[in-house]
Amino acid sequence: ESIKNAAATAAFNAMSYYTGNQTGQIPGKINHTWWEGGVLFDTMIRYWYFTDDASNNAAVSQGMYHQRGAGNDYMPSNWSSYIANDDQMAWGLAAMTAAELNYPEDAGMPSWVDLAERVFDVQAARWDNNTCSGGLRWQLWPYQAGYAMKNAMSNGGLFQLAARLARYTNNQTYVDWANTIWDWSTSHLVQEGSWNVADSTNTENDCTTLGNNQWSYNYAVFLSGAAYMYNYTNGETKWKSGLDGLLNTTFGEFFPHKYGGEIMSEILCEPTEVCNDDEIIFKGLLAESLTFTSMVAPYTSSDILPRLQGSAVGAAKQCSGGSSKTTCGQRWYQSTWDGTEGIEEEISATSIFTSNLVVYKHQSLATKATATNGTS
Repeated sequence: ESIKNAAATAAFNAMSYYTGNQTGQIPGKINHTWWEGGVLFDTMIRYWYFTDDASNNAAVSQGMYHQRGAGNDYMPSNWSSYIANDDQMAWGLAAMTAAELNYPEDAGMPSWVDLAERVFDVQAARWDNNTCSGGLRWQLWPYQAGYAMKNAMSNGGLFQLAARLARYTNNQTYVDWANTIWDWSTSHLVQEGSWNVADSTNTENDCTTLGNNQWSYNYAVFLSGAAYMYNYTNGETKWKSGLDGLLNTTFGEFFPHKYGGEIMSEILCEPTEVCNDDEIIFKGLLAESLTFTSMVAPYTSSDILPRLQGSAVGAAKQCSGGSSKTTCGQRWYQSTWDGTEGIEEEISATSIFTSNLVVYKHQSLATKATATNGTS
């Protein structure tokens, strides 16, 4: 009950920053960023699933539908000139989460899995064999600074969506794509053996050099995708070794021993207090990926759950700031509020608290054959 209360408080605080459901505002839009709306709603869909608290659902559904764009592919015209593949994917993965968790669908609207499939189709069509023998560019247009980069977040995001769609639809096309993306990624971004995930590589030198910044979300997308493929293939060695290797590196890097080894930290920016808004959200996305991994590859639970629990205990101490004494900071390894606040801190806190409710939810993620949420 105390975990549920902590999740409810953080969810309330996160949604209190969101104004898109107010008169005259744009549903689904968070100030200064577009992709974070997808992460917020993904988090709130999971919050609903694990707590049975539907108080945010009207705002979540309104935003998810409003931002889907004319093509039902989360390329809304207001943003399409400057979004990147990983921005669009945040929304595609939120739609996938909604499908898997039987989140309610509105009559007359596309099903959640249809929206996820449209995002997949649009991005798969951007797969670029002309440079580096494949891979997805980070940004879409040559005038964008990131157009020359092929990054982990974009390729890992598409891999994760392919793997989740493979399990959900039982469609071989997604299985083939998951293998294609994984095989390219393990030749260019993911180092088999050390299971180090590089942030990016550059098409201008044929992807021969790596940008090696270590971010938790880059690990999250690949390890959860591997977990879904492990599930779909009934434990194929390729996926088990990938999942085990990525988990091992994730635990070693993002759960630092100096904090006891069970509290998640965004190691590249938290100690020096330079995390930007995007980076503050990454831990929440890692928490989600670890939670779903424990559900589709249950043998990992004994390693994952203590770290989710340790992180939640740390986050609870950190969520003690402001006049309400419930404002969440960034550094879960510090025993008192660190003075930071924002929607991103609250999203990550909601995610880690919600993740700890997985032990009370004894049902598997839906597939197309078992879905009960309407039209899919």
